Amino acid sequence: MEDNLLLQAIERYLDGTMLPAEKAYFEELRKNTPEIDQMVVEHSMFIHQMDIYSSRINIKHSLHNVHSKLLEQGDLNEGGELSTKGKVVRMWNKYKKVTAIAACVGGAIAIVISGLVTYYSPVNNLKIQELNRKIDVVAKNQQYQDNKLNEVASKLPEGVIVTRGGSGFLIDTKGYIVTNAHVIKGSSFVNVNNNKGNEFTADIIYRDEARDIAILKINDEDYKPLKNLPYAISKNEIDLGEEVFTLGYPRNDITYNKGDLSAKTGYNGDSTTFQIQMSANPGNSGGPVFNKNGEVIGVLSTREKQAEGVTFAIGTKSIFNVVDDLKKADTTSSSSQKIKLNSSSSLKGMDRKDQIKKIQDCVFLVQAYNKK
Repeated sequence: MEDNLLLQAIERYLDGTMLPAEKAYFEELRKNTPEIDQMVVEHSMFIHQMDIYSSRINIKHSLHNVHSKLLEQGDLNEGGELSTKGKVVRMWNKYKKVTAIAACVGGAIAIVISGLVTYYSPVNNLKIQELNRKIDVVAKNQQYQDNKLNEVASKLPEGVIVTRGGSGFLIDTKGYIVTNAHVIKGSSFVNVNNNKGNEFTADIIYRDEARDIAILKINDEDYKPLKNLPYAISKNEIDLGEEVFTLGYPRNDITYNKGDLSAKTGYNGDSTTFQIQMSANPGNSGGPVFNKNGEVIGVLSTREKQAEGVTFAIGTKSIFNVVDDLKKADTTSSSSQKIKLNSSSSLKGMDRKDQIKKIQDCVFLVQAYNKK
């Protein structure tokens, strides 16, 4: 949406002139798009500030009229000094308490508004950034994908809105995929693409916002399950200085990256995550983090905004916990009860290039979307 058109839409939304259908669509867009919601909050505050400014101008205008009237009545001389009648002094004595209260209230309002603006500012709100591909990035990718769709038909339903994108990886050969919950936030539907460009429809079967983990299930007849996963989902302790690597989709083709484990805890000492010295980009969210033996030790999730190459991953303990929660919650489905997290890796001792060749078929581009 063009900036000018978006601002016009926000203006009409705030002043209540939107048609019901248009308002419903805009509220859904606001709900699913933090950037637009932020703009609505800031614009509302801006309008409120302008109203306060307008009120002050009106008060000054009224005071000017009173001043002129007092001059005409002889209560003030031309130099602005009080006449012998001293009406201004009497008026001040009568209303000074009310004026003081009004000044205090006005000052408090200004402080609260200043605090709200600071709190809701995108720069100060969070010091870490989720690594999903948001609307502006995905929209560009959609255009690129549309060029390819002339040759390969997409399984995305016609007219859908792709809201977010990221990475995901198999935890079971039957088509169970782990990604971050924030990759599919606000969406009800997903499709996944493998590194060969094959697209599959999938279901969101579980999401845990607190742990930021979601489980998807490929439900496409074109999907051919692998015989086994080459990597293990590790329960072992991680070591400082350990070399790690990841595969994911910050672009439309699979991308490799590597780094070192630089802290056993995440941002602000979060014990459910750990820190990696490695650059990461939007789209890497949900990608697996491997140790040198080809064992999954985490799920890439966020990066620090103010520090170059400081990235955070969710530890695999959260995967085990979410799978257990799913099995407890989904007692009616026999398939979810059969999710088995692989405990052995066939990649130990392999050259990195050979490890990647074995792994890449298990890592997917995740596209989250909503139907109009």
